[in-house]
Amino acid sequence: MKERIRFIINPISGVGRKNTIPPLIEKYLNQDRFEYDIVYTQHKGHASDLAKEASKEGIDVVCAVGGDGSVHEVGTALIGTKTKLAIIPTGSGNGLARHLKIPLAIKDAIFCINYSNSIAMDTVKVNDKSFLGVGGYGLDAVVAQKFDEHHKRGFFSYIYLTVREFFRFNPINVTIDVDGKVKQLPVVLLTVANASQFGNGFTVSPKSDVTDGELEMVVLKPFSIWSVPSIVYRFFSKKKQRKRHSEVISFKNARISSSKNVAHYDGEPTMIASELNVSVVPKSLQIVVGKMD
Repeated sequence: MKERIRFIINPISGVGRKNTIPPLIEKYLNQDRFEYDIVYTQHKGHASDLAKEASKEGIDVVCAVGGDGSVHEVGTALIGTKTKLAIIPTGSGNGLARHLKIPLAIKDAIFCINYSNSIAMDTVKVNDKSFLGVGGYGLDAVVAQKFDEHHKRGFFSYIYLTVREFFRFNPINVTIDVDGKVKQLPVVLLTVANASQFGNGFTVSPKSDVTDGELEMVVLKPFSIWSVPSIVYRFFSKKKQRKRHSEVISFKNARISSSKNVAHYDGEPTMIASELNVSVVPKSLQIVVGKMD
């Protein structure tokens, strides 16, 4: 009996690609193994509804075709279900896809689905919200909010906004409680990492593993402008930041309070409460991955 797979395509992500993807699916998907259908999102939040419907129908695999936002919507809707998430990355950053070694070329991503190498990955719960890869409460959250509002997508828009907001940004004050150990400090970034990167190779937590039952809290402290080249180099070369700039705390449960009420989860901006309970939810999402090391 064939497995059923539903492709949820975000027609806005990967501008110019929406008409090329169905023929590639038809050509390269192993149809001896799968029977498939395709649906398109019509608005923000629609992918989540479509994924929930697919799971209720008993669809075996739901494939998010889009960027980090589409993956976030589809993936969080499948947490705790038997339906697997697959990804064809067509967005700007593709952070989780890169972490999971899913190819960025559409043809190769389809072959990845054919191989069906899958894992049970951890996810993250923050109060009543979930995310898959990386969430943040500092400069990255502000940039995600501005990027969401920006008229142009793509890597260079993201870089432009990051540089612009860096020069406007004042460090936020946070309180962190991990196992009763409480810290209060100003930060530029406070990132909760299940996966290793934001996207485009910007690796905030090189050691993060989505199957180890733990999360990493990456704190980037205020720094001088002269330190920027070194810090940026280390993010893109997957090296740990120097101790004077950064601290990494592994945890399973934590409490965070922030002086700013904006965050991002998998690159999607959101407003937050002042008190956050953050926890790992082990092995809660079945996901198709690339060839992992």
